[in-house]
Amino acid sequence: MTASALVLDEETSGWVRLDKLGVLIAAGVGLVLFLAPFVTFAANRIVLGEGLGIAEALPGAWAYGLVLVSVAIALLAIIRSPVWLRLSASLAGIALLAVCVGIAASGLVEEGDTVARVSPASGFWLLFALFGLLAMDALARLKLPPMQRIVLVVLAGAALAVCLASGLWDDLSVMREYQNRAASFGREAERHLFLALGSLGVAALVGIPLGVLCHEVKAVRGPVLGVLNILQTVPSIALFGLLIAPLSWLSNAVPVLRDIGISGIGVAPAFIALFFYSLLPVVANTVVGLAGVSPAVTEAAAGMGMTERQRLFRIKLPLAFPVILTGIRIVLVQNIGLATIAALIGGGGFGVFVFQGVGQTAMDLVLLGALPTVALALAAAVLLDALIDMVRPAGLKETAR
Repeated sequence: MTASALVLDEETSGWVRLDKLGVLIAAGVGLVLFLAPFVTFAANRIVLGEGLGIAEALPGAWAYGLVLVSVAIALLAIIRSPVWLRLSASLAGIALLAVCVGIAASGLVEEGDTVARVSPASGFWLLFALFGLLAMDALARLKLPPMQRIVLVVLAGAALAVCLASGLWDDLSVMREYQNRAASFGREAERHLFLALGSLGVAALVGIPLGVLCHEVKAVRGPVLGVLNILQTVPSIALFGLLIAPLSWLSNAVPVLRDIGISGIGVAPAFIALFFYSLLPVVANTVVGLAGVSPAVTEAAAGMGMTERQRLFRIKLPLAFPVILTGIRIVLVQNIGLATIAALIGGGGFGVFVFQGVGQTAMDLVLLGALPTVALALAAAVLLDALIDMVRPAGLKETAR
């Protein structure tokens, strides 16, 4: 009997083996199909919307098709079916959901109506989450090689680009919010990436040498990691606020800093705060990675006549690199999310739309900022996980599995 399935011996009982996770997914799909609204329709941006089920939101053929496909995926999830079949079915379900929500919006909004709003409702999001869970479970069981995972991310990005370019989702309210803010969306996207990637880059330049120092000089390790641990525990809003006063004083005292854009609010405090948050994972993983290098390897290198510097750069750091890269992955995913809060102090980024939407009680505007943030974080996590597996030595790959 395995931990992932309720096993009844098919040869002795004739019963089909059931998958525990699949049973939960199937139950969720059944509840969603009959109880949850698929989309929300509102006459304008201000009034509350009305939830519409699949049968009300979609033309007959599409409604029947979505229900039948969802039921088929649920049945496939229950039994211990081939993993590739489960993955293909779940991805097909997600693709069908993407098409159906666009068709629902186009059908509900009359031509020329620029004020009506159609938003994906709880039923859509729950089905998307359930199909996504089934897909992630299948991918975990397949244990795909790194390049195949990268290809999947690229294909997912290409599919998303096709949907956006085709106009399929143009009548969805989140896309209408985008159309009203297309210029500012591009600017805030650049700002978000600058904050997340820029702070990570500076943290890597500072944190890796600092981690090497902490590994080589043990007297430094405790104080440095202690200070970084304290910084990590400070709430992000509080840290942004704490930086306002000193940066305002510096910008007034040193005009050059003010001229290059450093002030108490804006990009500078957000960038510095993200840099501080990035240091601990980079430094700690560098220390752990270097400590994990076998002494026998370094002793052999010393026996070959390598200097301490040569052993560090040719032996220790290359062997520790997968662990260091794991810290960088943690930081990147963390910074993509934290950069959203930078909007509260004028730092820009996708958080601008999130907090504007919260202030206006406009959930579609919130989604305009939240969805690209989540997509970037997921893509970054998958790509860096694949990269870590690619650079990990073969022996360690087998151990990790």
